[in-house]
Amino acid sequence: MARHRNVRGYNYDEDFEDDDLYGQSVEDDCCISPSTGKPRDSQSTRIDSKIVPKVTKMTVSGKKQAMGFEVPSVIAEENGHSANTPQKRPSSEDSSVTSGVVELGSKSALPSQTIQIPEEQSTVPTPVKKSSKTRQQIDVKAELEKRQGGKQLLNLVVIGHVDAGKSTLVGHLLYLLGNVNKRTMHKYEQESKKAGKASFAYAWVLDETGEERERGVTMDVGMTKFETKTKVITLMDAPGHKDFIPNMITGAAQADVAVLVVDASRGEFEAGFETGGQTREHGLLVRSLGVTQLAVAVNKMDQVNWQQERFQEITSKLGQFLKQAGFKESDVAYIPTSGLGGENLVTSCQSSELTEWYKGKCLLEQIDSFKPPQRSVDKPFRLCVSDVFKDQGSGFCVTGKIEAGYIQTGDRLLAMPPNETCTAKGITLHDEPVDWAAAGDHVSLTLTGMDIIKINVGCIFCGLKEPIKACTRFRARVLIFNIDVPITKGFPVLLHYQTVSEPATIRRLLSILHKSTGEVTKKKPKVLTKGQNALIELQTQRPVALELYKDFKELGRFMLRYSGSTIAAGVVTEIKE
Repeated sequence: MARHRNVRGYNYDEDFEDDDLYGQSVEDDCCISPSTGKPRDSQSTRIDSKIVPKVTKMTVSGKKQAMGFEVPSVIAEENGHSANTPQKRPSSEDSSVTSGVVELGSKSALPSQTIQIPEEQSTVPTPVKKSSKTRQQIDVKAELEKRQGGKQLLNLVVIGHVDAGKSTLVGHLLYLLGNVNKRTMHKYEQESKKAGKASFAYAWVLDETGEERERGVTMDVGMTKFETKTKVITLMDAPGHKDFIPNMITGAAQADVAVLVVDASRGEFEAGFETGGQTREHGLLVRSLGVTQLAVAVNKMDQVNWQQERFQEITSKLGQFLKQAGFKESDVAYIPTSGLGGENLVTSCQSSELTEWYKGKCLLEQIDSFKPPQRSVDKPFRLCVSDVFKDQGSGFCVTGKIEAGYIQTGDRLLAMPPNETCTAKGITLHDEPVDWAAAGDHVSLTLTGMDIIKINVGCIFCGLKEPIKACTRFRARVLIFNIDVPITKGFPVLLHYQTVSEPATIRRLLSILHKSTGEVTKKKPKVLTKGQNALIELQTQRPVALELYKDFKELGRFMLRYSGSTIAAGVVTEIKE
């Protein structure tokens, strides 16, 4: 056992530079001396048996380098599983040599310790030719209906001002649905009491990092899934603090519908809604990013004793603002809730104070009644990367939402802007390996044939036949929000597009447009002020992969921010270079 440990840490590149010196077939009974080439007697075989493992490892690793194997699979080869690794075969000349050596390696290594190979390594990736045949057989729309027992998929983001109770409300909802077991919940309760934050127990369901729990503030988008009667919901809990708006934009860009949580307690709603509060900004952001259906959860109603007057006061103020933001009244629903008490979340509240005047749906019923958007399955494949990480096997993983098209294992993909090709070795959906995934799914892809260094958050994967364009200059139609500083030529902004955050400058102000008709009212304006609709040209520092809004609505929207506040929302009209 110790012998193998020593061998594994040995550096053979210095000692054995010539592969062919020991490139003879090695058998148990008979060893050939490298110097004479004659068979030795059994005694000398015994003496040299200590050298054999070194020779074995050296030969295999030597061949490995010569044939251009990938480095991550060394571990599998050392353990005698080289047969499992799907790679090119060596030339016929060397095959007999390696086969003997590998056979011996497997004999000597296997009895000493049993090693489990990761699933990714043991499964042979589907060859590209085969996938083209299955591609014709798969009817994605029909398969989508079969999957999840006919339930439709919906991506939901929870937004609102900091401390409105978003994480607590979502955590309690998941607990009541049985997605979090009692044991885990009890653990969170005990730990939050120790930390002096007893009321944060439900928030800890999605606020998983130590810093988030210590500060009591959501910092990154927490993601999970749950099911209702007719839908499978991918839930994203967005941060409310203004310092983490870029993360909130990332979550909102991947959502179909939203739940806006507002605090009903006196003074708190006003703080979130007035200038500087995040309620207004979040409402504008989700509307600009394409969310049309909204449920407003008026939270902490138990603190105002479920007063109807307070509820109506909040809904009238919010209703006016949301209408200006572009939401239809029929697409907005208001629900009185208590996130900490768990009232009116999963079942209708039994409290007589509420039932006297409220006869509407509870939050879960409202989420279930949302209309799912049309999935762009027929369009070319597009996936926007939201995270990149190294996998335990060969290759690496990227996660993100498929915006359009569909993908199967074994497909060849192109990453833009790096302009690099790779192969999708595996697809994971909600922590379960699958053979295919389609538009709307949040997936994790295992990729091979590309260096992880070349991929960043914000890269877009597409098919080889119909790639996405990457550019540094493009024209767009923008709507200017409430800004203090007027926008002029050369104005520096931060471009938020899907999961990308890229510094840019406004290169040209082309024209001011009429809000409703879109007609040009003024050409080449010197300045843009709040509330105006304009056509501008933007230049980014690095290339960004974009689509025209008319072709891909999901990939044609962006936001512009300046010194910590959102100043404009826009759509791409023309890609320059």
